[in-house]
Amino acid sequence: MTTLSADVLGRAAGLLSDSVAAGRVTAASLTVARHGRLVLSRGFGTLRPEPGAPPVEPDSTFLLASITKPVTACAVMLLVDRGLVSLDDPVRLHLPEFRGWDKARIRVRDVLSHVSGLPDMLPQNVLLRRRHATMAEFVEGAVHAKLLFRPRTGFRYQSKGILLAAEIVERVTGERLRDFERREIFEPLGMGRSCLGLGDYAIDDTVWCGTSMELDADGRRFGPNSPYWRDFGCPWGGMHSTGPDLAVLLQCMLNGGDCGGARVFSRAAASAMVRDQNPPHLESPWGLGWALRDSKSWAYFGEQVSARTFGHVGATGTVAWADPDSGLICVCLTNQMVGGGALLRRVSNIVAASVDQD
Repeated sequence: MTTLSADVLGRAAGLLSDSVAAGRVTAASLTVARHGRLVLSRGFGTLRPEPGAPPVEPDSTFLLASITKPVTACAVMLLVDRGLVSLDDPVRLHLPEFRGWDKARIRVRDVLSHVSGLPDMLPQNVLLRRRHATMAEFVEGAVHAKLLFRPRTGFRYQSKGILLAAEIVERVTGERLRDFERREIFEPLGMGRSCLGLGDYAIDDTVWCGTSMELDADGRRFGPNSPYWRDFGCPWGGMHSTGPDLAVLLQCMLNGGDCGGARVFSRAAASAMVRDQNPPHLESPWGLGWALRDSKSWAYFGEQVSARTFGHVGATGTVAWADPDSGLICVCLTNQMVGGGALLRRVSNIVAASVDQD
């Protein structure tokens, strides 16, 4: 029988509790599962950094930031499974206006593994957000963005490629990404507290981003706690979810696309998503949406997981990963990035160390 050490997991919980007490974060949750069984699910702190705020529960809802990206990739892979999109399709096949220097060579798979040459953010990103631009305006900016390098000759983490992947989903399906994901991913998996954008939530129902309620003018207008940004539903960082819900999605990936007997993704799609897709000479491994343990600058999974570990991190202070070798899943959600990811790495290392028997 496989077990996890309760004492060791208690140290992970203690680290988060101490971080809340010290004010490094004011909200956190930790969800740990192994071989499909939930082992630990706890909340720490309060939903908002102000007196009288409700406590964080194990299933409190956080803004995930970039953990949104692999979920967008999941939507693309559903279309691949259905023969509506091919990973080797030129992006221009679905977005005919995507033209210019070497853009014809960019494939759908390239925008999911960060080797397209597209930038992370648009030069006019702040201006667009400040005037509450529509998603269509961001798409137009991405379509006409200057490439940083020729496709597949370099690696650059980029949100705008994920945006174009989302635009392909919307054009092929004829519906909003948030609606497609709800019907085709969240509902089949039973992820009842997950949504792209705010869904039916009010901001006060969710965890506040950051350790202070004080906001400057830009923060109030377009920051991560503003009504505009919370419901914008950007496909590179606008998803809300909980630790238990993300654990279900990770388990589905570990199960080869199956969740409790209900197949959501094909085994081929689930396998491809968590396998390195990038040319070896780039030395920048990445799956389709999912980061891998050895992905550049993304070692938030700690140093004690296997090389096959996949997951993602978010700038709001979130990390979610699964290790196929141990069957271990860890989702640590907080409301502020601490020490360049040090807190997330340390929690991940403790969780990995909790494996007591194989």
